Amino acid sequence: MTFEEFGLHSKLLGAVEGMGFTRPTKVQAASIPPALQGRDVLACAMTGSGKTAAFLLPILHRLLERPRGRTRALVISPTRELAAQIHEHFQALAANTDLTGAAVFGGVGMKPQEEAFRRGVDLIVATPGRLLDHLRNSYAKLDDVEFLVLDEADRMLDMGFLPDVRRILRQVPAKRQTLFFSATMPAPIVDLSSQMLVSPVTVDIERQAKPATGVTQALYPVPEERKADLFVELLRRGDVGGVIVFCRTKHRSNRLAEFLDRHGIPNARIHGNRSQAARTEALAGFRSGRYRVLVATDIVARGIDVEALEHVVNFDVPNQPEDYIHRVGRTARAEATGDAYTLVSPDEERLVRGIEKAIGQRIRRVTVPGFDYLAKPAERFEIPIGERIAEIRKRKAEERQRAREKAERKAQREAEEAGRAAARAESSRRGPGQRPAADGSSRSERGARPAGVGGGGGRPRRRR
Repeated sequence: MTFEEFGLHSKLLGAVEGMGFTRPTKVQAASIPPALQGRDVLACAMTGSGKTAAFLLPILHRLLERPRGRTRALVISPTRELAAQIHEHFQALAANTDLTGAAVFGGVGMKPQEEAFRRGVDLIVATPGRLLDHLRNSYAKLDDVEFLVLDEADRMLDMGFLPDVRRILRQVPAKRQTLFFSATMPAPIVDLSSQMLVSPVTVDIERQAKPATGVTQALYPVPEERKADLFVELLRRGDVGGVIVFCRTKHRSNRLAEFLDRHGIPNARIHGNRSQAARTEALAGFRSGRYRVLVATDIVARGIDVEALEHVVNFDVPNQPEDYIHRVGRTARAEATGDAYTLVSPDEERLVRGIEKAIGQRIRRVTVPGFDYLAKPAERFEIPIGERIAEIRKRKAEERQRAREKAERKAQREAEEAGRAAARAESSRRGPGQRPAADGSSRSERGARPAGVGGGGGRPRRRR
């Protein structure tokens, strides 16, 4: 099948050709025809299978057929990066048309996004949180939406966005065409799809979770403390070219980026604690070749399209087989080929067995000739968790001790101040002329002197 056989508008076919797409992928071949007919579509397909074009092409074709000037299409995406990616894809496919679109997500100013709502751009791609921020204002209306897309629905579930999605659904017309795309179909997603879709055409492409067919997989067993050194060795030998390397946590991704900096390897980081400007710059720099390595957490495990990505490396084995699938799916996208390597410490072998069971195959093990796996690292990549916890506990104990000492000093100052205040009050009560005696009592308190005691030094008076 070819794209021409879909009956798409000639302006879209020109853009498809310009983007280098020669024939539709499986999910595109199955989804585009019913979507062009106005049918709801429920598509379950692996990551990297070409889902973005599968929903954008039929929507753009139908937008061209009718009068414009209001927002008629809404795409909901779980992450900023994926929203930006979909918007870029929209711009490329709509390059020969006058269709307009906007990306609406957090981390950037709201004013340009507000202007897009006011202008009534044809298509908006939005993350749930920022979209709801706009919908609290009168200028943002979804009353004219005819086409609704929920992309990476299972990722929305993982990120806790389903309540936000349901709030958005209440603000779009019930009469609409809905295209629902997800890599997996857990029970909550099945339930949500039943609420959103009307008699959908179901597209189920390789429902069994496994990497794209063009991915060459390999495991590199290595002691945990030698992972960073082995990764640098693979880069220096040329075994790994331009690569996205996935770490388990933001902390570890920062540590790996710093390690690569010290070894002179151009890299950039992308994770949830980075600003949107930093994340955008990192991805753009990686795509342009300015950075050889993009160090990432799972925030980019789905939906990010890097053309001709050579390698994906799992610095840490993911906890879930599904996450492994999505990570390695960053290479071999749209039926291309690529390599996915995973560095495996002894403690992670259990996770590997779970992945191999899920994908139904054993992944080959690789040992790098000449690399000293038993050598002591020249530097520690990361402080062990036990030491970090001990240090945190020590710091907390020191903080508590300082707090106690501060409280004691404060109590002492308050007691001293109370004593001085009491003395001042007592002095004020006595009034002038009521000097305290050496023993602290006043003259009135001592009473009159006894007879025979005069003021002449205490000597008795002589009798005449």
